[in-house]
Amino acid sequence: MKHPLLASLVATTALTAQMASADTLRLLTWGGYAPEEVIAKFEEETGHTVEVTTSNNEEMIAKLRATNGGGFDLAQPSQDRITSAQEEFGIYKPIDMSRVESDLFIPSMLSATAENTTYEGEVYGLPHIWGTSGLVVNTAEAGEVTDYTDLCDDAVAGKVSYRLKRPTLIGFAYSMGLDPFAAYGDTEAYQGILDKVEEALTACKPNVKTYWDGGDEIKNLLRSGEVVAAMAWDTGGWQLNADNPDITFVAPEAGALGWIDTFVLPARGRADDAAYDWINFVMRPEIAAMITNSAGNFTAAVGGDAGVDADLKARYQGSFDQAAIDNIKWYPPVPAGLEALEGETLDRINAAN
Repeated sequence: MKHPLLASLVATTALTAQMASADTLRLLTWGGYAPEEVIAKFEEETGHTVEVTTSNNEEMIAKLRATNGGGFDLAQPSQDRITSAQEEFGIYKPIDMSRVESDLFIPSMLSATAENTTYEGEVYGLPHIWGTSGLVVNTAEAGEVTDYTDLCDDAVAGKVSYRLKRPTLIGFAYSMGLDPFAAYGDTEAYQGILDKVEEALTACKPNVKTYWDGGDEIKNLLRSGEVVAAMAWDTGGWQLNADNPDITFVAPEAGALGWIDTFVLPARGRADDAAYDWINFVMRPEIAAMITNSAGNFTAAVGGDAGVDADLKARYQGSFDQAAIDNIKWYPPVPAGLEALEGETLDRINAAN
């Protein structure tokens, strides 16, 4: 008679211990990175609850800066937005690698992100989701567009689009045979590159149908045929390809521009246990595939592409052979002051006749 009672007491004690250790994870992330089905599985397995706030790089940093690194337990800025923000605002705390299941991560991405997010000897970021920007082309109308500067060719005059943002400056620089990332540590050299790109983009203005701002805007322009070639993200090209096989993402000859969205711990987060549990949970291959199917981008999880939608995987493989992958130009950390120089250059291009 005592054994059932003892078993009940043990079960109750275990449940009480689990609930006592369960926290609410306040996650600051991008849209699609925390699908409801993934949250439900995580909450069921761990006992933690998850509160999601969707944002972007600029807003993430602004929110954490306003609270001195408080209000959230895990955030997902891009890797180039970590060390400079930490140096200036002190809004993150280091990653405890002993609590991370490192074998779940693609080694090259784990090491690259560690290198790019190390500040004063401490690692502040782990890789999660990666993607690229490059060219989205209607191959039936503009098959000759294979690099950024091809957008300025007479053959596509009046039918191209790109954003007046830093990726356009970077992409054109590489297409012109320059190396902007190598000049990040030399303000004078970087300004010299910007001056050459400014001249090229100013001369290219007659080719531009419009400068796009949002993803839906550029997709609609490509669907309608008003634009036949653009600088845009890989996911947008693959989404369009599902409806029109002539339109797809093209990795430029000069190299697609690669970004990695990370995991970082806000300095005043209060649920580190839940944060590390979430990181290790979502990097499992089967969970990573669910996130890729939701977000449209691939993750840094080993084997995370195995369960990805077959059509999405085929489109990815159609855009990236191994040479194109090896040629990706990964965004390094942005040194202080460079974005101001870029902003001035973009303003002059916009104002030019």
